[in-house]
Amino acid sequence: MANSEKTLVLVKPDGVAEGHVGEIISRFESKRYQIVALKVINATSAQLDQHYRYQAEMPYYEEIKTYMMEGPMVAIIVSGTDVVKAVHNLAGKTHPNDAQPGTIRGDFAHDYPDGILRNIVHTSDSRENAHHEIAIWFPELAVAAHQKIAVSSKK
Repeated sequence: MANSEKTLVLVKPDGVAEGHVGEIISRFESKRYQIVALKVINATSAQLDQHYRYQAEMPYYEEIKTYMMEGPMVAIIVSGTDVVKAVHNLAGKTHPNDAQPGTIRGDFAHDYPDGILRNIVHTSDSRENAHHEIAIWFPELAVAAHQKIAVSSKK
């Protein structure tokens, strides 16, 4: 399939707690993208340090970490043609007040009184980041792919 790729979506703790997981998945499926992996996870500090490697030195990083560890998340791998850009656009702009109605963040995200930006979902913003992020949240798939290659090369 031309331009077929995979991307990562994390439904963050607020999205899970507010019951938006099904609606978020439905939006991808209505665009004919495939859900190829899905699991409920509790983020570890090490995973978040890898995932947010470029923000780790920023003064707001500890707030992000606290937010991402305050409850379970749902990690999803979505597959399809040009899916990285499409899913990123479906998510909407990062800040809930800037996100357009009809996007995931525009419809579900909102500011909280504690001042922490809670924007429902994370989506990979490039193929390179998707590959890196999928390896963090789905390490078992990287191991399975490696084992599959090793087995097929022995034949």
